[in-house]
Amino acid sequence: MTASGSLTAYRFSVAPMLDCTDRHYRMLMRQISRRALLYTEMVVAQALHHTNRRDKLLDFDPFEHPLALQLGGDDPALLAEAARLARDWGYDEINLNVGCPSQKVQAGNFGACLMAEPDLVARCVEAMAEAGGLPVTVKHRIGIDDLDSDNLLTAFVDRVASAGASRFAVHARKAWLEGLDPKQNRTIPPLQHERVLQLKQRRPWLLIELNGGLEFPDDCLRALQGCDGAMVGRAAYSHPLRWVSIDEVIFGDPPRQVLASDVVQGLLPHAESHISRGGRIWDLCRHLVQLVEGVRGARHWRRELGEKAQRRTADLSVLEEAGRQLRDAGL
Repeated sequence: MTASGSLTAYRFSVAPMLDCTDRHYRMLMRQISRRALLYTEMVVAQALHHTNRRDKLLDFDPFEHPLALQLGGDDPALLAEAARLARDWGYDEINLNVGCPSQKVQAGNFGACLMAEPDLVARCVEAMAEAGGLPVTVKHRIGIDDLDSDNLLTAFVDRVASAGASRFAVHARKAWLEGLDPKQNRTIPPLQHERVLQLKQRRPWLLIELNGGLEFPDDCLRALQGCDGAMVGRAAYSHPLRWVSIDEVIFGDPPRQVLASDVVQGLLPHAESHISRGGRIWDLCRHLVQLVEGVRGARHWRRELGEKAQRRTADLSVLEEAGRQLRDAGL
């Protein structure tokens, strides 16, 4: 995925989200969109360096492509090592997290606090690009605390682009590093889409994605009138079937009809493989409770699935039965 636009999956992407975008959710989302760029949860470069079970952090199914590995860290050497691993594991690109405002992440001196250190971010990006040979992108905010002027935002992307960043996913909110938790930082700072659009106008040669407050496919289509890509987070996780038309709307693909029962059916081979390796069916089903909403019986279906899937003895039959119930209801 290069600045030339030879591969344009980034026109629609599902944002990296901790405790959400694991491999099971990504397999779910891939039933809905074959074209979206998907992201892992953030993987901390230091954890990759020290673990002897890198497979637990990095393994994925080839069906998940195109797929980006999001990394957290502030040490160019460790991030370079992680970039080499990303290449060896077969990821399509690497993303550096410069947007997460959590106290835990700040304590490690990475995430959103790095916006105050563009030179360090540039060194990290350069090390990752040289070591891994994959496109390196950056996800960041429009600013942090009082460091939120247009001049500072432009200077940040200029410095990081000069180090080799191929694309910027810009969350159209500033982050307050003190006084707000991550959830509040997603809602309390006002959305400022116009600032991301203006950044693209000032730097038309850079690839800029708009992130934040995009709730429906048509919102993404409008975003593409002024930016190169649209990145959706919570709306894709909490309302997955809302996005069944996204490949048609954004990429011009033929329309596909995807029902909730189709998603469950498509996940059965993955679920069977996961269970055969000692995994729990709840690891998948916790994402599926978001699948059905706004129809008669949806609450009962979600409650029953959640109760059954969390039992110690739960197996593949829980998912098979959930799929049968959906088919019988025409969903």
